[in-house]
Amino acid sequence: MYDKNNIFAKILRGEAPSTKIYEDDYALVFQNIAPRAKTHILVIPKGDYTDIYDFTANAPTELQAGFWAAVRKTVDSLGLRDNFRTVANTGAGAGQSVFHFHLHIMSDERFKTDF
Repeated sequence: MYDKNNIFAKILRGEAPSTKIYEDDYALVFQNIAPRAKTHILVIPKGDYTDIYDFTANAPTELQAGFWAAVRKTVDSLGLRDNFRTVANTGAGAGQSVFHFHLHIMSDERFKTDF
């Protein structure tokens, strides 16, 4: 069940601060407050989806397409095209701590040889 009081829901409603990088009708992109790489940002869809399974099963096609387009626009605008990772933790056992679907985009010089 989706918790409308999770931190990402609050960020989407403007009730909690974030360092916004990009926003459109489908997604919000902002800095991770606890980065694990030189560049570590989060992309969240504008909708109440707990994880990637919920999002891909229940979000309208237009929202899904818009979300992935926002990911691509963000990667391109930051010049990360050939040097980034995406991570979507799903479930507490996999490290998901905020149960609003989100995608981590990370980039660091060490990734060039770490893949």
